[in-house]
Amino acid sequence: MEVEKRKVEKKDNEIIYSKAIKAGKRIYYLDVKKSRNEDLFLAITESKKKVGGTDDNVQVSYEKHKIFLYKEDFDKFIEGLEDVVSFIKREQGEAPQREYKEPEISIEAEESESIDESKANKGFFSKFKF
Repeated sequence: MEVEKRKVEKKDNEIIYSKAIKAGKRIYYLDVKKSRNEDLFLAITESKKKVGGTDDNVQVSYEKHKIFLYKEDFDKFIEGLEDVVSFIKREQGEAPQREYKEPEISIEAEESESIDESKANKGFFSKFKF
């Protein structure tokens, strides 16, 4: 049986903006994508590294889970997320802060960033108060 290979354009899967959050063995990807009708939506992907096998035969794989969040649901999602985060903080207190190192960026790189990118960093996630 021969399988025909062909390229399929997936414009609806084009990533417009992306942010990766590394947290232990997990990485959370926050990808802004464009739907077929040109609406932007958020695809949240959790990727967890799995290591198996023996010392001689180590096998690494990644387990992925996705959530698609559309703009009409942003406010309810944020409200619900803030509610459950507040509950956890009341019940168990604040999580210990991890040391964060600012990435080194040259002055030339900072100046070349577009105004649109700085606006993209605000908005949806600026509403979170952790």
